[in-house]
Amino acid sequence: MIGCHYGRMFQVTVAGGSYQEGLTSVVQGVRPGLSLTEQEIYGDLLLRKPGTDELSSPRKEPDLPILYTGLNAADTVENAGNKNLTNGTPVTILIPNLDRHFIHIKQYQDTNRTPRPGHASYASFRKYGPCDDAIGAGIFSGRYTSTIVAAGYIAKKMLKERGIEVFSFIKEAAGVRCPEMDSKAIFDYTEKYKQMRHDLDPFYQEVYVKGRVNPEIRFLEKAAVFARIEQEIDAIRSRAPQMSHAEIMDRYGVHPVINCPDLKAAQDMVEACNQITRTGDSSGGMVEVVVKGVPVGLGEPVFHKLDGELGQMLGIGAVKGVEVGAGFSVKDKTGYQNNDQMHSENGQVVFDSNNAGGITGGLSTGQDIIVRLAVKPTPTIDRPQTTIDKYTLQTTKLAAITRRDPTIVGRIWPVAENFTALVILDNLMAHYGYQAFRKD
Repeated sequence: MIGCHYGRMFQVTVAGGSYQEGLTSVVQGVRPGLSLTEQEIYGDLLLRKPGTDELSSPRKEPDLPILYTGLNAADTVENAGNKNLTNGTPVTILIPNLDRHFIHIKQYQDTNRTPRPGHASYASFRKYGPCDDAIGAGIFSGRYTSTIVAAGYIAKKMLKERGIEVFSFIKEAAGVRCPEMDSKAIFDYTEKYKQMRHDLDPFYQEVYVKGRVNPEIRFLEKAAVFARIEQEIDAIRSRAPQMSHAEIMDRYGVHPVINCPDLKAAQDMVEACNQITRTGDSSGGMVEVVVKGVPVGLGEPVFHKLDGELGQMLGIGAVKGVEVGAGFSVKDKTGYQNNDQMHSENGQVVFDSNNAGGITGGLSTGQDIIVRLAVKPTPTIDRPQTTIDKYTLQTTKLAAITRRDPTIVGRIWPVAENFTALVILDNLMAHYGYQAFRKD
């Protein structure tokens, strides 16, 4: 299999599958001397993992990461203070699968002859044959996006050192759209939403805050801890901090279920999704990503234009469209309406609008970069469907499936946020290199 690699200067290679031993991200281009912990990586992973609310799959996978390579095991000389800092070699992040019981494997075995409409199962069977990893859809499962989130967190941290912030939110779900808002207000909201999720996640509190896993524990010791955690998943989940929806909104000022910065729209989204779910069906939506602080000139002509690179987020499972700025609505504008006119204020260039989404000619303009992803409805639904037997090619029926995400949009936004960070950092590193050699 090829295709599981991204990047030129900041490179990511991913591997694994939904019901294999786990998943892996190998990240190259991480600067030496970066402080990096499993707790902070998990702080992003918990935002996309299943089983956290009424709009996600009931699978109880904790998504706990292990930093396996790329960090100094001890101070390089006595009292150097660089223990557990990155050393410039590839960083490897392991994400073991802990909720892969035989009862679930058997459910896939019983239905794998009949591909689920909307999934990759038919095409992947034809491509890879009988040994296709069809248990839980393998690398075509949404679980592989955990590898993108883990790698993208490192990219976000390096970007933040350069004054660049990347954040994302749910723009639309089940036909309910978030109204236009100031990007600073959206950023502040998403930070509070993430803090709420950290505070109320039982694994974040039990495993990391209480120190069951910490940077001083070696890999084999961590593996032993993970083996115990695998037997304690239900018990740990039962110890989740309990707060009512009203208490969450009062304390954090965020919606308890969905990351939409307009509270009324967020509640309307949840109700609309639930209404569709009660019929046995699923719903889609839209995610928006904002990048602030990008310098002018990121991107390269023709095959590596910045917007073209961001378009690679079509590789995220369930994403069927990517637009930058005004996106598809430009077809309804005139040139005068669509152009982002400029003027000068105190020696600085100011744009009067941002229909380009911060990118023209494939190069960043210095404005906020705005990217939106269209997310399809979850293909696994609680309704019978027509399909085929992939061995006999006879038409047959696929029974309703209940273990599913009512909507995927609530789990895509952290993937989009961190994938965007990979793209921006990769291009920023190339940009810095190019500028170092430029002669004016």
